[in-house]
Amino acid sequence: MNRIILASQSPRRKQLLEWAEINFDIVVKETDESYPKNLSVDEVAVHIARNKAYAVKNELDDSKIIIAADTIVVIDDEIIGKPKDRADAINILTKLSGNKHSVITGVVIIHKQKEIAFADVTNVWFHHVTKEQIEFYIDKYKPYDKAGAYAIQEWIGVIGIKKIDGDFYNVMGLPVSRVVKELCSFGSDKLQVISGKL
Repeated sequence: MNRIILASQSPRRKQLLEWAEINFDIVVKETDESYPKNLSVDEVAVHIARNKAYAVKNELDDSKIIIAADTIVVIDDEIIGKPKDRADAINILTKLSGNKHSVITGVVIIHKQKEIAFADVTNVWFHHVTKEQIEFYIDKYKPYDKAGAYAIQEWIGVIGIKKIDGDFYNVMGLPVSRVVKELCSFGSDKLQVISGKL
């Protein structure tokens, strides 16, 4: 088993680490994604990511470096999760249409007793999208596993997003360039960067 473990079943996070030429394995444990109500929105994403990371850490030996992440969408201080059904997805995208929202990904990386935790924020502005466009997207792409009911790399992102401020890949689910930098901070005795590969 590789030294680096991705504690996520998200195909987007898997793809991003592969694009970064990182060798890793996937290990996932079911975790509670609830959170204390007194947390800030940044803290919510990190809190959930931390729970995911330690649930996997408890199953593995200390040699593994574990990466866990959680992405939330926030509009008008309201956290928007994954849609419950088609009607909820329509309501979410209708709310995002013509407005600005924030995508926050909390990341926790742990190895032995060391923990690195951070939240990365990208602001996203949508053009106005019509009810017909929203329904077409939902029916074709079925974004029920995505916070905010959309994926920036899919059709709705191509035709609907006006601009972003921040890391594009963060909106996909992982601020991968920062993750790579943080992995390198564990030191050359644990990670070697050779020909661009971790």
